[in-house]
Amino acid sequence: MARYSLNLPEKLKTDAERWAANQGVSLNQFILWAVAERVGALGRELDDPRFPLVTYRRGSSEGLVPVVVGTGVRVQTLVVAARKWEWDPDRIADEYDLSRQQVEQALGFAEAHRGPIEQSLAAEAALEREIA
Repeated sequence: MARYSLNLPEKLKTDAERWAANQGVSLNQFILWAVAERVGALGRELDDPRFPLVTYRRGSSEGLVPVVVGTGVRVQTLVVAARKWEWDPDRIADEYDLSRQQVEQALGFAEAHRGPIEQSLAAEAALEREIA
């Protein structure tokens, strides 16, 4: 593995350390994961440039799942919080430790990509009914 010295602004480093701790990984592992996620997304050219705070990540079923960049929070989860639980963006941000801007972009992304998001939500609802 190649070594690379990295200088981060103090605030970014503090935020990255917090996210790494939340994910249960080292700062080095978190930075490696974040860079790999971003490089992979750029390579796939899937990201919607209108929503830079949303990217795709492989889900448990190996399908691509839209998530808030730098977190494991799925866009679908935020849509459920907004629609089903009727939470406003500020409450969603508080509950998921996100910024209001992250929440608004995720919800905007969901609206702009309504078809795939609705299909995913329908599939999850069907699975819930099947399990119940």
